[in-house]
Amino acid sequence: MARTSWLNDDSTPDLDDQVAKLDHFAASLADGMIDAQELATQEANLVAAMKAVEAQLSDDQHAKVTKLLAELTAYSVMRTLHDMAKARIQKAIA
Repeated sequence: MARTSWLNDDSTPDLDDQVAKLDHFAASLADGMIDAQELATQEANLVAAMKAVEAQLSDDQHAKVTKLLAELTAYSVMRTLHDMAKARIQKAIA
């Protein structure tokens, strides 16, 4: 199986295609709201994925993946907050 890059041609993080393949994610977003059960299910999916990978990593790989996950989480939170602020500005001037 060919490896899919985590970055697009502009070296911007691009996992959208991988996220789009998560049927449970699309189903959760279908009504525009995430309920507590959907969030719990996603947390369980994340925990399972982390457990499946963590035990197979060397200490060096583990440190690198830990840094990657922390940076990804920070980017996701910052991007969400930025997009929300941008939407508020757009709404205010509309």
